[in-house]
Amino acid sequence: GLGGGAGNVHRRLRQFEALRQASVCLGLARRLVAAKLEGQLRFLLRSSRGDSESRQVLASAVRDLRALLPKCEEAPSLEVLLGLEGAGAARYFGALPYLQGDDVDTRLRFEGRNRRPPRDRFNAVLGFLYGLVHREVEAAIRAVGLDVAFGFYHQPRGTAGPLGLDVMELFRVPLADMPLVGSVNRRAWDADADFEVTSEHVWLSKAGRAKAIELYERRKRETWKHNVLGYSLSYARLVELEVRLLEKEWTGKPGLFATFRLR
Repeated sequence: GLGGGAGNVHRRLRQFEALRQASVCLGLARRLVAAKLEGQLRFLLRSSRGDSESRQVLASAVRDLRALLPKCEEAPSLEVLLGLEGAGAARYFGALPYLQGDDVDTRLRFEGRNRRPPRDRFNAVLGFLYGLVHREVEAAIRAVGLDVAFGFYHQPRGTAGPLGLDVMELFRVPLADMPLVGSVNRRAWDADADFEVTSEHVWLSKAGRAKAIELYERRKRETWKHNVLGYSLSYARLVELEVRLLEKEWTGKPGLFATFRLR
C-alpha cells in the first residue's frame, strides 16, 4: 500500500527529487556509515572487560574502527563507503566473540557471521532479530509517508526496499547485537529447546522465536537520552524519529539524521 492521499504523493516526489542527486546520497551515506561504525566501536568499548587477551583484541579492533571514521567523512563514492563498511564489519564481528563470557554454552558462542541460511545458534537469533529491525524500520518509513523503494546507499535486494536497508544500519547494534550478546551472557537461551538444528542450517524453534521477540520488544521499550536533541525517548520512538529527521534533510532542517550515538 502506498498510504494516504496527496500529502504523501508530494512527500515522495520531494524524496525522489532529493535522492536523485548523487551528492545528496553520498552525504547521507557518509553519515550513515560513520554512525554505524561508531555504534560498533562504542559497543566494543563498553564491553572491554575480561582477560588481557580479550582486552587486547578489543582495543585493536577499536583502534582500527576509529581509523576508518575520518575516511568515511571524505569518501569520494558509495563504492568506497561500502568498502569501509565491510572493513569495519570484519573487525567488529572478529572482536564480538570476546564480548561473550567464558561460561557461555559453547553451542551459543559466536564464531563469525554467516547467514542465508544461518549455520549456528547465535547467527540464527541474530538474523531473526535483524529481520525484526528491518520490519520496524520499513513500518516507520511508511508511517512517515516516504517510499521504501527509494534510498541513498543500498542497492535493491530481493523484496527489501533500499531505504529500509539504509536506515536499518543505524539500529543493528542497539536493537539486535547488544540485547543478543547480553541475553547469551545471562544464559537466557536453551541450546536444545530454543533451536531446530539440521546438518545444513539452524533455525529458532517456536519457543526460541517467542524468546527473541520478547527480547526485542523489551529492548524497544528502553529509553535513553538523545545526545543531540537532548530529550529522552524509547528505541521504538527513535526509529520513527530517525525517518523524520531523514526527511528533514531535504525539507528544511538538515544535519540531524544519523547523529544519535550510544553512550
